Amino acid sequence: MFTPIRTRRLLIRPFEAADAAGLAARRNDPEVAKYQDWTVPYPLETAEKLVADVVAMDGPTNGEWWMAAVADAESREVLGDLALHLSREGRSAEVGYTLASEHWGQGYAVEALEALVKYLFDQLQVTRVFGMLHPDNPASAMVMERTGFLFEGHTKASYWLEDENSDDWIYGLTRPDWEIWRDRPQHPPKKADLIEITIDNIAQVSKLVTHKTQERFVATMADSFTDALFPEIVDGYPLMPWMRAVAADGEVVGFVMLALPHEHFPEPYLWRLLIDRLHQRRGIGERVLELIVAECRSLGADTLLTSWETGKGSPAPFYLSHGFEPTGRMLDKETEARKRF
Repeated sequence: MFTPIRTRRLLIRPFEAADAAGLAARRNDPEVAKYQDWTVPYPLETAEKLVADVVAMDGPTNGEWWMAAVADAESREVLGDLALHLSREGRSAEVGYTLASEHWGQGYAVEALEALVKYLFDQLQVTRVFGMLHPDNPASAMVMERTGFLFEGHTKASYWLEDENSDDWIYGLTRPDWEIWRDRPQHPPKKADLIEITIDNIAQVSKLVTHKTQERFVATMADSFTDALFPEIVDGYPLMPWMRAVAADGEVVGFVMLALPHEHFPEPYLWRLLIDRLHQRRGIGERVLELIVAECRSLGADTLLTSWETGKGSPAPFYLSHGFEPTGRMLDKETEARKRF
C-alpha cells in the first residue's frame, strides 16, 4: 500500500481510474513524447488499460512498473506522473518522470523526484536508485542532477523504440551518495575567498566537478590544468594564466582562472569559473565574481572579458544578470562579453 506523499507544492498519490484521460493527453503531446518509450498517437484505450493495471497493483511491486500521479497539493490538478520499477527483490529501483508540457520549467519534476527518492531510501530501504535518458534531453538530465543523481555512463546504440535506436545516459544514486547530497550545505556561506592552490589543497581542487550537463560549458579540472600548463597562443602570443581555488567557510568549493592582461591583451579574461556540484545554488558564484573584479581592479583594470556557449544550462543568464554585455564578437563559437567597473 502506497501512502500519498505531500511536498511543499505537490501531492504524490496512487493513480485512479479517472486519471486515464489526462495520461493519454500527456502522452499524445509530441514534445512530451519526444524522448520517451511510447509512440504517438497514444490511444485512450491504452491509457485506460495501463491505469487499470497500475490501480490493481495497490502500490510498488517487485518486477513490475508502477506509477503515481503528481498533483497540485491545493487544486488537486494532475500535473504529471512518476514511474517506478523495483527489481532485485526490491533492492534496486529504476525511476522515471513525466510532466505535462505546460508545467515544465517550474521545478515540479525535481520536487516530485526528490520526494520519490526519499521514499525509496527511507521507506522501502532500497540500495540503489537509477534512471536512464536520451543524451539529447538535457532538461531531463538536469532534473536528475538537481536531485543528487550522479552520471554513471553513456551506452551507445543501446536503447530501442520499435525500429529506431539511440544512445542512453545512465544516472545512479546509492544511499551514501544520497546522504551526501541530502546533507550538503545549502545556505550562502558566511565567508568566501580566493586562495592560492598549494600542495596542501591540490587534491581537493582536483576533485572539483560540475554536473554532466555542465561539462559542455565548464571545462573539467583536468582540462583547466592542461590549459594552464600549455596556454593557448592567440595572435602569436600566449595567454598568461592566474589560478585560484574558491573557499567557502574554509572549504574548497570551486576554481577560477583568469588570463592576465599584458601589452598584447590589455583586458583580463575570465577563463574558467567552476563551482562544485555539491555547492551550487548557494550564491557562491556571485561572491566569487565580486572577488575577481576586486583582483582586476588591483591590476589597474576597469573591465573584464569572458565568453560562453549558448544552450540549455548555459551560464549566459548568470553573466548577463551581473553586468556583462556582449561585445558583438564570437570566440570559437562562444559569445564574448565585457563587464565594466
